Amino acid sequence: MSVFDYICHRKPERSFFYKGRQFPVCARCTGFYISGIATIILINLYPVPYSLTTLLIGIILLIPCAIDGFTQLFEMRESNNILRLITGLLGGVGIILIYEILIEFFVFNFL
Repeated sequence: MSVFDYICHRKPERSFFYKGRQFPVCARCTGFYISGIATIILINLYPVPYSLTTLLIGIILLIPCAIDGFTQLFEMRESNNILRLITGLLGGVGIILIYEILIEFFVFNFL
């Protein structure tokens, strides 16, 4: 059992392969991690105003990922790895924006 088994389902049909080896996480999680790390770096270089608008943008960026994931979960359709990657990239930015706003709110209001 790998440490990656705890952070992703790692199903081979939903993962990318490079030179015959499976990525350590699925296509959607790959997108989440790439864009999440990139967003954290960019937010530190170019600060984002923490406002209701930023929170709404974060939520809107998560919607495509939720639609893709739930329509696949309920077997309404089958997604593909490129779409999973794209929705993961959008979702990664959205979740980091939401986390940043929540951290900012709790740090400045309760600590």
